[in-house]
Formats: sequence, structure tokens, C-alpha cells
Amino acid sequence: MFARIKEDIAGVFDRDPAARNTFEVLTNYPGLHAVWFHRVSHKLWKMELKWLARTLSTFSRWLTGIEIHPGATIGKRFFIDHGMGVVIGETAEIGDDVTLYHGVTLGGTSWKAGKRHPTLCNNVVVGAGAKVLGPIEIGEGAKIGSNSVVVKDTPAGATVVGIPGRIVQSAPVNREGSENKRNEIAAKYGFDAYAVASDNPDPVASAMGVMVEHIHAMDERIVELCQVIQTLGGNINTDKLEGMSEEDFACTGLSPVAPKTQQQKHEAFDPHI
Repeated sequence: MFARIKEDIAGVFDRDPAARNTFEVLTNYPGLHAVWFHRVSHKLWKMELKWLARTLSTFSRWLTGIEIHPGATIGKRFFIDHGMGVVIGETAEIGDDVTLYHGVTLGGTSWKAGKRHPTLCNNVVVGAGAKVLGPIEIGEGAKIGSNSVVVKDTPAGATVVGIPGRIVQSAPVNREGSENKRNEIAAKYGFDAYAVASDNPDPVASAMGVMVEHIHAMDERIVELCQVIQTLGGNINTDKLEGMSEEDFACTGLSPVAPKTQQQKHEAFDPHI
């Protein structure tokens, strides 16, 4: 039991940068308290002490604002951040290292007995206010966006947003070479690799990534054309273009680096100074 508690506390430190020390986590994280109450009530439920299990679950709900039916199955290192308003139904199944935020509902869509609540595989993250409904399966490592309503199975590694939930980022395919190339481009142009990574669900960031790749491809093509013209006797400058850095984007407010003055820019580009 104490080993599981240590795992739970370690999981909080891994996923919540606001956690400062163990005592604070033990005393001020209702998500942890709800999980610990559930483990006891779940054992009582399996022992056919159902009224006692429901009563303990109700007390936990009153204390934490989190409602977990004692029949729900929960894996290791389950973390509910903030927690208020979370509802987890009787036949819900939750894997290891799953994270839920406040206002999440793992609910049913039928009054019939039997499996009627979702199954969340390992490492799933469900954003604040999301509703995952019915006997569906959310694949390993999937992410559910805030306030989404998901009523269909979600493949492993996917990102789902909207009402009804739609997949905006599928599981990454094996394109290691392309990903490495994009990271190289990001470094060249001074962008944060996070903003142009292929697994970023932000459509604007993804579009920027595609544009950066296209610009890089154009640069390479222009270099090839210049080299061909040079071999044909043309007099053309084949020097590489000047790279960009954070300083070039300082005026946008997106970079902590102070913008260069006109004199500094002149000095940076004039080889005679």
C-alpha cells in the first residue's frame, strides 16, 4: 500500500510543476485523496459490501468534489489535477499513468446493464471539461482536448478535439528522417523546435512547420540552380544566405532578445566593419 502511495506522489511531481514538496502534495491534492478513497471503496465493492462502498464513495465526493464509482477499475499512478467536477462511471477502466483534469466525465450513453463506460489505455491525457462517453476505447498515449465530446474509439497516440470529437493529429508514422530534417530547419531559422514539431496538435504551428520545410526546399533548389548557372559560365553569387536568429524576431514580442539597432544590423552584415 505504501509503495502505491509513493508512486502516486511521484506521479504528481512528474506531471504538476506547482507541486513543491511531499507534505503539500499529501495534504492539498484532492485528486490524490479521491484515488486513495476509491481504492478502499473498490475493494469493498469487490467484497460485495456495495452499500458501504457507495457510502465511502459519497463521502469522498463530498470531501474532494470528485465522484468515482467504486466499481470503476483504475491503474497505477492515476492523477486527477485540480479535480473538481470529475465523474467516473461504474464500468470505466483506466490504465496506468493516465491524467485527467477538472470537469472530465467518463460517462455512459445507455441505461442498459453491462459495459457502458469508456476504457482509457495507458498514458492517456484528458483535458479540462472533456466528456468521454460510452463503451469506447481511448488508445494508449492519446490526448483528448479540453471541452471535447468523444463518443467513438480513438487510436493510440491520436489527439482529439471538438464537439463531436475529431482526430486532428494521428499517431506519428515512422518518418525519423523527415522529423530530424525539420528539427535542423528549426535550428537554422531560429524557431523553437517545439513550435514546428510534426506532433504538435496546434494547426497554426503545424502550418508554420510545413512552410518552414517548403522554404528550406526552395533554398536547396535555388542553390542547385545557382551552381548549374555557374558551371555554364554565368556570374552569379553562390554564397549561402545569412541565417536568422532570435534577434531577428525580437520586435514581434516572441523572443526575449532585444532587437538590434540599424547600426548593429549594418555591422552584422557589412564584412568591412
